[in-house]
Amino acid sequence: MHRSEHRILTTHAGSLPRPAELTRLYDARARGEPVDEQQLRTLGDRATRAIVERQAAAGVDIGNNGEQQREGFFLYVQHRMTGFGEGWDRFPLADVARYPMFAAARKAEMDGKTAVSNFRPPKALGEVRYSDTSLLEDECDTFTAALDVHSAPFVEPFMTAPSPGIVCSAMKNEHYETQDAYLAAVAEALRVEYEAIAGRGYVLQLDCPDLALERHLTYQDVPVGEFIEFVDRVIETLNASLENVPREQVRLHVCWGNYEGPHDCDVPLEAILPSLLRADVGALVLPFANPRHAHEYRLLERIPLADDQLLVAGVIDTLTNFVEHPEVVADRLRRIAEVLGDPSRLIAGTDCGFDTSAGMGRVSEDVVWAKLAAMAEGARLASSDLF
Repeated sequence: MHRSEHRILTTHAGSLPRPAELTRLYDARARGEPVDEQQLRTLGDRATRAIVERQAAAGVDIGNNGEQQREGFFLYVQHRMTGFGEGWDRFPLADVARYPMFAAARKAEMDGKTAVSNFRPPKALGEVRYSDTSLLEDECDTFTAALDVHSAPFVEPFMTAPSPGIVCSAMKNEHYETQDAYLAAVAEALRVEYEAIAGRGYVLQLDCPDLALERHLTYQDVPVGEFIEFVDRVIETLNASLENVPREQVRLHVCWGNYEGPHDCDVPLEAILPSLLRADVGALVLPFANPRHAHEYRLLERIPLADDQLLVAGVIDTLTNFVEHPEVVADRLRRIAEVLGDPSRLIAGTDCGFDTSAGMGRVSEDVVWAKLAAMAEGARLASSDLF
């Protein structure tokens, strides 16, 4: 994993806006309508090639495939693994439930979207195992081809894969005798993706919103200690599934849910950071741009990263159409670098993805690219002071 040796490098958290027709097909398939799978594949291939070029033009140094060939950051596993079917209604978000007027407005907005919601995911009804690697191989091949077309446009490419914890939390267990047995089975299946992505030479980003978000979903009515026990179990299981992937090739992304809401039920970073630091990864990806967690970077002075770990700091909010001023981005980077004590360990990033499930993004596509360009310019400004 590249350090910011001479300047602050830039990246993002994975998902980027999908074309409208691709989103429409993902939405139709999620609702059980028949779709032309070949058309889906063709559009996904075309979107991947375009998204690589757009990232490079915006000044992204560490880019990916934008998750164009997936309908959501974890929902896609149902097409690559056995055992999933039907659907169920996820627990309501604790913070949204506290504000009935906001909840009604949010529902009205959601009802008007052509989008794939991750709040009615499938359930585990049978044995979970990775049954078909063809979609994974095609996704990797498509990304490689897109990189080749644009003559290696990134300092470093990455690809994402979900935490076993988010799959097990969102995709309800109705097959395994215990939740731990379910977690172990999902982790073993995901090992296939982790090792395949790393084997292609890409940085592996693990998307782990479960390690923060599930506090105000599944674990909203229990003492925080029970949630921390869940976090610890996930990280222990995750470490086992990463045993064949070099630590320095993995970054772990944690967030409190990529939705606009009060977030006043979020677990503090301080409560989970000691557990996160037990993950066998080379970098943490944490959100520091949004109004609820912008102050928590200071915690890293008191509870520091391991000496060999990097920080991908969210300095761009993925839920507002405000385009951050480059000076604001630069100021955020300077403050975080001061806490880290070494600017080479800092990479500029976004708080989360811009379209974590197809069509669910709140930021207009043209604004997304303006925000990423502002991040690149802010990184350039900060670099002139830090290096």
